[in-house]
Amino acid sequence: MAPMGIRLSPLGMAVFCLLGLGVLYHLYSGFLAGRFAFFMLSEPAAGGPETPHGSAPGGAVDLRELLAVSVLAAVRGGEEVKRVREGNVLNAKAKGKTREGAEEQLTTGDLLSNRRMFYLLKGAFPAVQINSEERVDTADQETVSWDRSIPEDIKQKIQPKEVPAESVTVWIDPLDATQEYTEDLRQYVTTMVCVAVNGKPVIGVIHKPFSSYTAWAMVDGGSNVKARSSYNEKSPRIIVSRSHAGKVEQVAWQTFGNKTMIIPAGGAGYKVLALLDVPEKNQEEADVYIHVTYIKKWDICAGNAVLRALGGHMTTLTGEEISYTGSDGNEGGLIASINMNHKALIEKLPDLEKTSHK
Repeated sequence: MAPMGIRLSPLGMAVFCLLGLGVLYHLYSGFLAGRFAFFMLSEPAAGGPETPHGSAPGGAVDLRELLAVSVLAAVRGGEEVKRVREGNVLNAKAKGKTREGAEEQLTTGDLLSNRRMFYLLKGAFPAVQINSEERVDTADQETVSWDRSIPEDIKQKIQPKEVPAESVTVWIDPLDATQEYTEDLRQYVTTMVCVAVNGKPVIGVIHKPFSSYTAWAMVDGGSNVKARSSYNEKSPRIIVSRSHAGKVEQVAWQTFGNKTMIIPAGGAGYKVLALLDVPEKNQEEADVYIHVTYIKKWDICAGNAVLRALGGHMTTLTGEEISYTGSDGNEGGLIASINMNHKALIEKLPDLEKTSHK
């Protein structure tokens, strides 16, 4: 009941209520509008979940983009390799022994190149599995961004091609030929990236840090490198690891005659480039690449992809295709060739497989 002498007018009550509603609207309209806008912006686009950076809708990746960032990763890793070698701050140490009993070396160049390559690729394609020769220390994480630019030569030769992200495995070799690197045999050193889809190598990048030469190729796509015009099948020049020259020489001479040339060299990447037409004055040339013992997949995946893209072959010594899934090692040695009868080579060299078990 109103105090005596005061009457509440219905019109006055209505005005009072309207004023109150106006004040409330003024106070909360901005807040509600902001919340609505946040809700709309954070809602995934129609048709599926939000697309992560570096991936296409549906959990797919574009192989042309992956090739572009792989080339950049190999070059960036190579910059670290070169900087450490020229500064003579290798800090080399043994990280273990090979199956043959030789000590494996680890340098600052390996570690810095690995960090730069891994985090560049991982930042661009977070959904893709990446296998690297060196352990990635999460405490030493580095932010390396990719501006998503694609070089003109790749744009001109390669069309976009999407594949499921879960089918992709990337293999990194941040410094191939570490032993030769410590000995300052710079011509053998490479940095490599390989992309395998369902275990098959489809993209290969081999970069030579000390000459800035980069070879890349994509299966059913294109390449910036080509095979030489001729190869010698009757008396091939065979390129091998420096420690394997004696093992291969005996079998090769029995098969092709003692005029067959055996070329000892370091680095799997360098040996594959020896089979190609490479504009490098210090790059040796060979017709066949043979390795007679266990070898890691990051050493050979990039070269395998490049050869496949150019119509060549890299198989085990018994002719089996090498799968780039599962374990990181290839037990069966390898034989690689291009523009030659690969099957006939394997049939001519059956003793090599026996040599690989000695």
